[in-house]
Amino acid sequence: MKKTKEDRDTRIQEYLSQWTEEEVSQFQADFLAWYDQHQRDLPWRRRQDPYAIWVSEIMLQQTQVKTVIPYFNRFMSWFEEVSDLAEAPEEKLLKAWEGLGYYSRVRNMQVAAKQIMTEFSGEMPTDIKDIQSLKGIGPYTSGAIASIAFNQPEPAVDGNVMRVFSRLFKITEDISKPATRHVFEGVVRQVISQKDPSSFNQAIMDLGASICTPTKPVCEACPLSAYCEAFKEGNMTDYPVKLGKVKTIPEYYIALVLIDENGKMCLTRRKKHGLLGNFWTFPLVSVSKEIYQEMQQQWVSEPKTYLEKEQGQLSFLNVAETTTLFEEQLEQLGIEGQFKPWPIGEVTHVFSHRKWHLLMAQGTMLSNQVLDVEEETQWVHPKEFSTYAFPKPQQKMLEVLTKNKIISNG
Repeated sequence: MKKTKEDRDTRIQEYLSQWTEEEVSQFQADFLAWYDQHQRDLPWRRRQDPYAIWVSEIMLQQTQVKTVIPYFNRFMSWFEEVSDLAEAPEEKLLKAWEGLGYYSRVRNMQVAAKQIMTEFSGEMPTDIKDIQSLKGIGPYTSGAIASIAFNQPEPAVDGNVMRVFSRLFKITEDISKPATRHVFEGVVRQVISQKDPSSFNQAIMDLGASICTPTKPVCEACPLSAYCEAFKEGNMTDYPVKLGKVKTIPEYYIALVLIDENGKMCLTRRKKHGLLGNFWTFPLVSVSKEIYQEMQQQWVSEPKTYLEKEQGQLSFLNVAETTTLFEEQLEQLGIEGQFKPWPIGEVTHVFSHRKWHLLMAQGTMLSNQVLDVEEETQWVHPKEFSTYAFPKPQQKMLEVLTKNKIISNG
């Protein structure tokens, strides 16, 4: 282990040896001057509040800035203080996060908020180790909070930082390896501005988002091109080096859009622990890839469903007969044979390590018929959907229903 650390420190010094102390000082001055003129106007930057910075950094994980802004504004209006977040009911918490994905983030935030209230008198701690003791806060987020909120010279290494610094110093470490982060932290720690680490780290974020992009960096507009070793050799897109790839596991489901005699739809709440815990979706029947593809092929070859509205009621024309294969799947839910499905669409959604394939089937069903499922079940009118927390796959299915005029935008 000691040899590994020594080897890592040696590599860090090799990368840093490309610059003199004078170049480091000039680099800091040029970078901060650029940021002063070109920094993005973001709502969390207007406050310099540790709580707001923490919320924004958690939201920005795996999510683009333009997507985060409205979520951030709503979240801060719903939970103005750490105490509000600590005491929030889970249904409201999930609703605030609805559509952002990676829902463990907001659950961890609530746990951390409770820690702040009980262990730190309701104030975000300033010590980096204390910040890292909070649930869901790792090296990047703690570095971002410490540097941006408290102006401490702490590195905050994420994908943007790795991309910018790998090009600046031609760092050849494989970023798919967790240990590589320590190399980047070591390099950043040596060149970060001691006077204004807050602006320095935010400058890296802005540069990576607007200029030093993954595939088409705008090097002619970059304030750091004179320092960039990769730019000098014209091989910017060779960096960062990423050799390992995460395999995505496919999962296949039939999504049942069940409508009762009153126009209500059946929703099931997923179990608390697990993927999309406590979120509401249409009932999902897990099937094998082979069955999914066979049903998909059958439905493609059968007559399409045509929908038209007559006096507020839906009429279904050219309805395909229920296949024996589908009936076999419905038996899993205890649905009787009179249920006849209409294929209405297909939705896919990629999580970090898995991809859902959802074949949507619509059918009528009496609300007093009980589904044989372990999850909590409710019949809900589409007008009331806005009060339920839906994950992204469910939102995509609702878009299909709206497009097909099965439910209205209102």
